[in-house]
Amino acid sequence: MSQTILRMNSITKEFPGVKALDNVNISVNEGEIHAIVGENGAGKSTLMNVLSGVYPHGNYQGEIIYAGEQCQFRSMKDSEKKGIVIIHQELALVPYLSIAENMFLGNEQGSPWKIDWDETNKKSTEYMKVVGLHENPRTLIKDIGMGKQQLVEIAKALAKDVKLLILDEPTSSLNESDAKKLLDLLIHFKQEKGITSILISHKLNEIAYCADKITIIRDGQSIETLDNNQGDVTEERIIRGMVGRELKNRYPQREHQIGDVGFEIKDWTVYHPQYGDRKVVDHVSLKVHHGEVVGIAGLIGAGRTELAMSVFGRAYGSRISGSLYKDGQERHYGSISDAIADGLAYVTEDRKGNGIILSNSVKHNLSLARPEFISHRGILDKDKETQLTKEYREKLSIKASSVEQQVDNLSGGNQQKVLVGKWIFAQPDVLLMDEPTRGVDVGAKYEIYQIINELIAQGKSVIMISSELPELLGMCDRIYVMNESRVIAEFARGSVSQEDIMASIMKDSKGEISA
Repeated sequence: MSQTILRMNSITKEFPGVKALDNVNISVNEGEIHAIVGENGAGKSTLMNVLSGVYPHGNYQGEIIYAGEQCQFRSMKDSEKKGIVIIHQELALVPYLSIAENMFLGNEQGSPWKIDWDETNKKSTEYMKVVGLHENPRTLIKDIGMGKQQLVEIAKALAKDVKLLILDEPTSSLNESDAKKLLDLLIHFKQEKGITSILISHKLNEIAYCADKITIIRDGQSIETLDNNQGDVTEERIIRGMVGRELKNRYPQREHQIGDVGFEIKDWTVYHPQYGDRKVVDHVSLKVHHGEVVGIAGLIGAGRTELAMSVFGRAYGSRISGSLYKDGQERHYGSISDAIADGLAYVTEDRKGNGIILSNSVKHNLSLARPEFISHRGILDKDKETQLTKEYREKLSIKASSVEQQVDNLSGGNQQKVLVGKWIFAQPDVLLMDEPTRGVDVGAKYEIYQIINELIAQGKSVIMISSELPELLGMCDRIYVMNESRVIAEFARGSVSQEDIMASIMKDSKGEISA
């Protein structure tokens, strides 16, 4: 029988005006994958930040027993000395440093006076081989994809002699293929190296696939721990524990009253902004009608985000060519402001980099895209701003003490709701949504889907990019599939499965054109 490697007893953590954790208890056995699930704002990440020393001893109540010893971590360095390493949802890699430099940042090889670069590169290659990453250790982080960056973080943890690996939403930025590879790696570490993992994820199919135990946290309290070793814990059972009720339909029903074409692009071509001879969007044509949700599927790097950003006021790319039409009239957007003024909105996949201002309030972020809606003759009406943003906060069920709360104090899922709310506030005619439910729990996803349906009922047009194929199948009237910068297939609602979409991608990757 496995020994208990970790116990967290009666953990309570408060922020100003909010009790994030309320007497939470969790027990983790050695050599298991232990999942922690719950709605956004439930306290999952806060609990792991307590464990890893991000919130030092004295900032919380309760005790941590690790490897039979009571621990009082004052920093992440203290927990790492014990073999506890956390990989946050927002990766802590430096883009303009190499893989090797990132892997040993703060853990430099050599003497106090001189870094041994030969040893650094040699060890980096060894650890990368363990995680299945075959790159030159001198490659810059910015030049590898998100899936490979996740592997660098795991290799970095191995270099610190990890015993307990904590992963916070590790697959939120990955497609299904890369996500499965990462989960299989955790299973391999468990079986071959005895490494214990704690996994936070909103993707319940992944939890059911790899987790031995599942602890559910709701409203800052530990509700129950489920044993998945028999493989009989269903997603529906996990959801009931998370939200306190049955959620029978993941995707809200809507009437499909599709009108005329509201938005269309023809022969759209975009080149990389730095590498001018590289096409990132290759002669793409697509359209979306009024009252229609159109999905765009594809692997990471297929050109989906580049397409959306280039359409949105040429926010990305160079040498952009092709035609763009709104309500049958050709449009020429020279800037993002032009696109917004004409009724376009873009929910970015990079909420922290380009979507919201973390140091500003919920109120300011929600009203940021269209300040003219809360102004009179160029003067901001603060009362109107407060009133309207309160309505949107309630409409989107954003968990915040008030609209004055800073966004960086919210959970990742509630930050995502603020981002979506910002563009709903802008009252767009055409809404481009790039991974709109990334890092969002199943209940909050349903709320975002309901908002999309409300827009569709008003005759708006929505283009949804998602790496979650069930989401596209559940929400979209039509789905375009992109691969290697081109549209390779188009499917109607009800006539396609996940396997069909992946088959079209794989077929096209071998040099054949999908129908």
